[in-house]
Amino acid sequence: MKTVKIIGVPEHFNYAWLMAIEEGAFETRGINLIWTDVPEGTGKMCAMLEEGQTDLAIILTEGIVKSITEGNPVKIVQEYIATPLQWGIHVAADSEFQNMADLQNATVAISRFGSGSHLMSFVNAQSNGWDTSSLNFHIVNTLDGAIDALKLGTADYFMWEHFTTKPIVDSGIFRRLADCPTPWPCFVIAATESFLNKNREILQHILEVINLYTTEFKRIPSIDRTISNKYEQRIEDVREWLGLTEWSQSQISLETINIVQDYLFKLKLIKNKLDIDELITSL
Repeated sequence: MKTVKIIGVPEHFNYAWLMAIEEGAFETRGINLIWTDVPEGTGKMCAMLEEGQTDLAIILTEGIVKSITEGNPVKIVQEYIATPLQWGIHVAADSEFQNMADLQNATVAISRFGSGSHLMSFVNAQSNGWDTSSLNFHIVNTLDGAIDALKLGTADYFMWEHFTTKPIVDSGIFRRLADCPTPWPCFVIAATESFLNKNREILQHILEVINLYTTEFKRIPSIDRTISNKYEQRIEDVREWLGLTEWSQSQISLETINIVQDYLFKLKLIKNKLDIDELITSL
Protein backbone atom coordinates (compact mmCIF):
# COMPACT_ATOMS: atom_id res chain seq x y z
CA MET A 1 0.00 0.00 0.00
CA LYS A 2 1.45 3.35 -1.10
CA THR A 3 0.72 6.26 1.26
CA VAL A 4 0.05 9.59 -0.45
CA LYS A 5 -0.70 12.87 1.36
CA ILE A 6 -3.20 15.33 -0.11
CA ILE A 7 -4.55 18.65 1.18
CA GLY A 8 -7.43 20.99 0.37
CA VAL A 9 -9.85 23.46 1.88
CA PRO A 10 -12.68 22.00 4.01
CA GLU A 11 -15.33 23.01 1.49
CA HIS A 12 -18.00 21.35 -0.63
CA PHE A 13 -15.81 21.47 -3.76
CA ASN A 14 -13.71 18.67 -2.31
CA TYR A 15 -16.46 16.34 -1.14
CA ALA A 16 -15.84 13.98 -4.07
CA TRP A 17 -12.39 13.23 -2.61
CA LEU A 18 -13.84 12.43 0.81
CA MET A 19 -16.43 10.13 -0.75
CA ALA A 20 -13.83 8.25 -2.77
CA ILE A 21 -11.60 7.80 0.28
CA GLU A 22 -14.51 6.68 2.48
CA GLU A 23 -15.67 4.17 -0.12
CA GLY A 24 -12.18 2.66 -0.47
CA ALA A 25 -11.80 3.61 -4.12
CA PHE A 26 -8.10 4.43 -3.75
CA GLU A 27 -7.35 1.44 -1.53
CA THR A 28 -8.50 -0.90 -4.30
CA ARG A 29 -5.65 0.59 -6.36
CA GLY A 30 -3.15 0.01 -3.54
CA ILE A 31 -3.13 3.65 -2.44
CA ASN A 32 -3.58 4.92 1.12
CA LEU A 33 -4.66 8.48 0.33
CA ILE A 34 -4.54 10.65 3.46
CA TRP A 35 -6.65 13.81 3.23
CA THR A 36 -5.93 16.83 5.44
CA ASP A 37 -8.14 19.93 5.62
CA VAL A 38 -6.33 23.25 5.44
CA PRO A 39 -8.78 25.99 6.50
CA GLU A 40 -6.10 28.68 6.02
CA GLY A 41 -6.41 28.18 2.26
CA THR A 42 -4.10 28.44 -0.72
CA GLY A 43 -1.28 30.51 0.82
CA LYS A 44 -0.79 27.92 3.54
CA MET A 45 -1.06 25.06 1.05
CA CYS A 46 1.64 26.58 -1.16
CA ALA A 47 3.96 26.63 1.86
CA MET A 48 3.10 23.02 2.73
CA LEU A 49 3.89 21.90 -0.82
CA GLU A 50 7.18 23.76 -0.81
CA GLU A 51 8.16 22.33 2.58
CA GLY A 52 7.30 18.76 1.54
CA GLN A 53 4.49 18.41 4.08
CA THR A 54 2.19 17.06 1.39
CA ASP A 55 2.43 15.37 -1.99
CA LEU A 56 -0.69 16.79 -3.63
CA ALA A 57 -3.01 19.76 -3.18
CA ILE A 58 -6.37 20.89 -4.50
CA ILE A 59 -5.52 24.54 -4.79
CA LEU A 60 -6.59 27.83 -6.37
CA THR A 61 -5.24 28.30 -9.88
CA GLU A 62 -3.94 31.85 -9.40
CA GLY A 63 -2.28 31.00 -6.09
CA ILE A 64 -0.28 28.03 -7.32
CA VAL A 65 0.72 29.79 -10.55
CA LYS A 66 2.13 32.68 -8.51
CA SER A 67 3.91 30.28 -6.17
CA ILE A 68 5.52 28.31 -9.01
CA THR A 69 6.80 31.52 -10.62
CA GLU A 70 8.46 32.26 -7.28
CA GLY A 71 10.35 28.96 -7.34
CA ASN A 72 8.03 26.48 -5.62
CA PRO A 73 9.01 23.06 -7.10
CA VAL A 74 5.46 22.05 -8.00
CA LYS A 75 3.55 21.26 -11.20
CA ILE A 76 -0.12 21.49 -12.09
CA VAL A 77 -1.21 17.98 -13.10
CA GLN A 78 -4.87 18.63 -13.87
CA GLU A 79 -7.62 21.21 -13.81
CA TYR A 80 -10.12 20.26 -11.09
CA ILE A 81 -12.96 22.80 -11.25
CA ALA A 82 -13.60 24.10 -14.76
CA THR A 83 -15.75 27.06 -13.71
CA PRO A 84 -14.98 30.35 -11.91
CA LEU A 85 -15.08 30.71 -8.14
CA GLN A 86 -17.66 33.19 -6.89
CA TRP A 87 -15.83 35.38 -4.38
CA GLY A 88 -18.30 37.12 -2.07
CA ILE A 89 -17.21 40.54 -0.83
CA HIS A 90 -18.27 40.78 2.81
CA VAL A 91 -18.44 43.45 5.50
CA ALA A 92 -19.67 43.21 9.08
CA ALA A 93 -23.46 43.22 9.21
CA ASP A 94 -23.52 46.49 11.17
CA SER A 95 -20.76 48.11 9.09
CA GLU A 96 -21.15 51.63 7.72
CA PHE A 97 -20.02 50.37 4.28
CA GLN A 98 -23.04 50.16 1.99
CA ASN A 99 -21.62 49.71 -1.52
CA MET A 100 -18.42 48.82 -3.34
CA ALA A 101 -17.32 52.44 -3.75
CA ASP A 102 -17.15 52.75 0.05
CA LEU A 103 -14.41 50.10 0.15
CA GLN A 104 -11.91 51.84 -2.10
CA ASN A 105 -9.52 52.80 0.72
CA ALA A 106 -10.65 50.21 3.26
CA THR A 107 -8.54 47.45 4.83
CA VAL A 108 -8.87 43.97 3.34
CA ALA A 109 -8.84 40.90 5.58
CA ILE A 110 -6.79 38.13 3.96
CA SER A 111 -5.97 34.62 5.11
CA ARG A 112 -2.30 35.21 4.23
CA PHE A 113 -0.22 36.75 1.47
CA GLY A 114 -0.38 34.69 -1.71
CA SER A 115 -3.80 33.33 -0.82
CA GLY A 116 -6.89 33.69 -2.99
CA SER A 117 -8.33 36.29 -0.65
CA HIS A 118 -5.15 38.32 -1.18
CA LEU A 119 -4.80 37.89 -4.96
CA MET A 120 -8.49 38.34 -5.72
CA SER A 121 -8.55 41.63 -3.81
CA PHE A 122 -6.30 42.97 -6.59
CA VAL A 123 -8.57 41.60 -9.31
CA ASN A 124 -11.56 43.17 -7.57
CA ALA A 125 -9.78 46.49 -7.13
CA GLN A 126 -8.79 46.57 -10.80
CA SER A 127 -12.34 45.78 -11.92
CA ASN A 128 -13.57 48.73 -9.84
CA GLY A 129 -10.92 51.10 -11.20
CA TRP A 130 -9.08 51.49 -7.88
CA ASP A 131 -5.37 52.05 -7.40
CA THR A 132 -4.13 48.53 -6.63
CA SER A 133 -0.85 49.84 -5.21
CA SER A 134 -2.66 51.41 -2.26
CA LEU A 135 -4.49 48.30 -0.99
CA ASN A 136 -4.21 47.71 2.77
CA PHE A 137 -4.18 44.22 4.28
CA HIS A 138 -4.76 42.56 7.62
CA ILE A 139 -3.89 38.85 7.97
CA VAL A 140 -6.63 36.77 9.62
CA ASN A 141 -5.50 33.19 8.73
CA THR A 142 -8.97 31.59 8.65
CA LEU A 143 -12.65 32.34 8.12
CA ASP A 144 -13.10 32.49 11.90
CA GLY A 145 -10.27 34.99 12.04
CA ALA A 146 -12.05 37.12 9.45
CA ILE A 147 -15.27 37.07 11.47
CA ASP A 148 -13.34 38.40 14.47
CA ALA A 149 -11.46 41.01 12.43
CA LEU A 150 -14.57 42.48 10.83
CA LYS A 151 -16.42 42.45 14.14
CA LEU A 152 -13.56 44.25 15.92
CA GLY A 153 -12.89 46.63 13.04
CA THR A 154 -9.26 45.61 12.53
CA ALA A 155 -10.26 44.92 8.90
CA ASP A 156 -13.15 46.29 6.84
CA TYR A 157 -13.98 43.65 4.24
CA PHE A 158 -13.22 40.05 3.42
CA MET A 159 -13.39 38.06 0.18
CA TRP A 160 -14.25 34.36 0.45
CA GLU A 161 -16.21 31.80 -1.54
CA HIS A 162 -19.86 32.85 -1.81
CA PHE A 163 -21.53 29.62 -0.71
CA THR A 164 -19.10 28.83 2.11
CA THR A 165 -19.85 32.21 3.66
CA LYS A 166 -23.59 32.18 2.85
CA PRO A 167 -24.57 30.73 6.28
CA ILE A 168 -22.58 33.54 7.93
CA VAL A 169 -24.47 36.09 5.85
CA ASP A 170 -27.79 34.40 6.61
CA SER A 171 -27.06 34.45 10.34
CA GLY A 172 -26.49 38.21 10.30
CA ILE A 173 -22.74 38.21 11.00
CA PHE A 174 -21.59 39.23 7.51
CA ARG A 175 -23.32 41.36 4.90
CA ARG A 176 -22.38 40.68 1.25
CA LEU A 177 -21.98 43.74 -0.95
CA ALA A 178 -21.20 41.97 -4.22
CA ASP A 179 -19.58 38.96 -5.87
CA CYS A 180 -16.31 38.90 -7.83
CA PRO A 181 -15.91 35.77 -9.99
CA THR A 182 -12.44 34.59 -10.97
CA PRO A 183 -11.67 35.29 -14.65
CA TRP A 184 -10.50 31.66 -14.98
CA PRO A 185 -11.27 28.06 -13.83
CA CYS A 186 -10.72 28.15 -10.11
CA PHE A 187 -9.17 24.93 -8.74
CA VAL A 188 -6.37 22.68 -9.99
CA ILE A 189 -4.63 19.56 -8.73
CA ALA A 190 -0.95 20.22 -8.02
CA ALA A 191 1.88 17.83 -7.17
CA THR A 192 5.39 18.33 -5.86
CA GLU A 193 8.13 17.58 -8.35
CA SER A 194 9.71 15.15 -5.88
CA PHE A 195 6.48 13.15 -5.80
CA LEU A 196 6.10 13.30 -9.59
CA ASN A 197 9.64 12.07 -10.18
CA LYS A 198 8.93 8.78 -8.39
CA ASN A 199 5.18 8.23 -8.53
CA ARG A 200 3.71 9.10 -11.92
CA GLU A 201 1.92 5.77 -12.20
CA ILE A 202 0.45 6.19 -8.71
CA LEU A 203 -0.74 9.68 -9.66
CA GLN A 204 -2.36 8.34 -12.82
CA HIS A 205 -4.39 5.94 -10.67
CA ILE A 206 -5.39 8.75 -8.30
CA LEU A 207 -6.57 10.92 -11.19
CA GLU A 208 -8.48 8.05 -12.78
CA VAL A 209 -10.38 7.48 -9.53
CA ILE A 210 -11.25 11.10 -8.81
CA ASN A 211 -12.22 11.73 -12.43
CA LEU A 212 -14.70 8.86 -12.27
CA TYR A 213 -16.23 10.38 -9.14
CA THR A 214 -16.42 13.94 -10.47
CA THR A 215 -17.88 12.80 -13.80
CA GLU A 216 -20.82 11.25 -11.93
CA PHE A 217 -20.89 13.64 -8.97
CA LYS A 218 -24.00 15.65 -9.86
CA ARG A 219 -25.94 12.47 -10.63
CA ILE A 220 -25.35 10.86 -7.23
CA PRO A 221 -28.79 10.36 -5.61
CA SER A 222 -29.55 13.06 -3.00
CA ILE A 223 -26.07 14.60 -3.36
CA ASP A 224 -27.62 18.02 -2.71
CA ARG A 225 -29.05 16.86 0.62
CA THR A 226 -25.79 15.13 1.59
CA ILE A 227 -23.74 18.29 0.96
CA SER A 228 -26.34 20.44 2.70
CA ASN A 229 -26.10 18.31 5.84
CA LYS A 230 -22.32 17.94 5.86
CA TYR A 231 -21.48 21.59 5.22
CA GLU A 232 -24.48 23.08 7.06
CA GLN A 233 -25.81 24.90 4.01
CA ARG A 234 -29.36 25.45 2.85
CA ILE A 235 -30.33 22.90 0.23
CA GLU A 236 -31.45 25.62 -2.19
CA ASP A 237 -27.97 27.16 -1.95
CA VAL A 238 -26.33 23.80 -2.62
CA ARG A 239 -28.54 23.34 -5.68
CA GLU A 240 -27.58 26.78 -6.96
CA TRP A 241 -23.89 25.98 -6.41
CA LEU A 242 -24.19 22.65 -8.22
CA GLY A 243 -25.81 24.45 -11.13
CA LEU A 244 -22.89 26.89 -11.37
CA THR A 245 -20.08 24.36 -10.91
CA GLU A 246 -18.48 22.00 -13.44
CA TRP A 247 -15.69 19.54 -12.68
CA SER A 248 -12.84 18.96 -15.09
CA GLN A 249 -11.14 15.70 -16.02
CA SER A 250 -8.40 17.17 -18.21
CA GLN A 251 -5.26 19.28 -17.96
CA ILE A 252 -5.59 23.05 -17.70
CA SER A 253 -5.34 24.82 -21.06
CA LEU A 254 -2.53 27.02 -22.36
CA GLU A 255 -5.13 29.78 -22.82
CA THR A 256 -6.09 29.67 -19.13
CA ILE A 257 -2.46 29.69 -18.00
CA ASN A 258 -1.79 32.71 -20.20
CA ILE A 259 -4.83 34.58 -18.84
CA VAL A 260 -3.79 33.92 -15.23
CA GLN A 261 -0.16 34.93 -15.80
CA ASP A 262 -1.17 38.05 -17.74
CA TYR A 263 -3.48 39.16 -14.92
CA LEU A 264 -0.90 38.53 -12.21
CA PHE A 265 1.87 40.23 -14.20
CA LYS A 266 -0.19 43.33 -14.99
CA LEU A 267 -1.17 43.59 -11.33
CA LYS A 268 2.55 43.30 -10.41
CA LEU A 269 1.85 40.17 -8.36
CA ILE A 270 4.46 38.16 -10.27
CA LYS A 271 7.79 39.40 -11.60
CA ASN A 272 8.00 37.15 -14.64
CA LYS A 273 5.89 34.80 -16.72
CA LEU A 274 6.92 31.16 -17.25
CA ASP A 275 6.67 28.85 -20.22
CA ILE A 276 3.78 26.39 -20.04
CA ASP A 277 6.04 23.37 -19.41
CA GLU A 278 7.42 25.06 -16.28
CA LEU A 279 3.92 25.20 -14.80
CA ILE A 280 2.20 22.01 -15.89
CA THR A 281 3.09 18.41 -16.62
CA SER A 282 1.45 15.71 -18.71
CA LEU A 283 1.13 12.18 -17.37
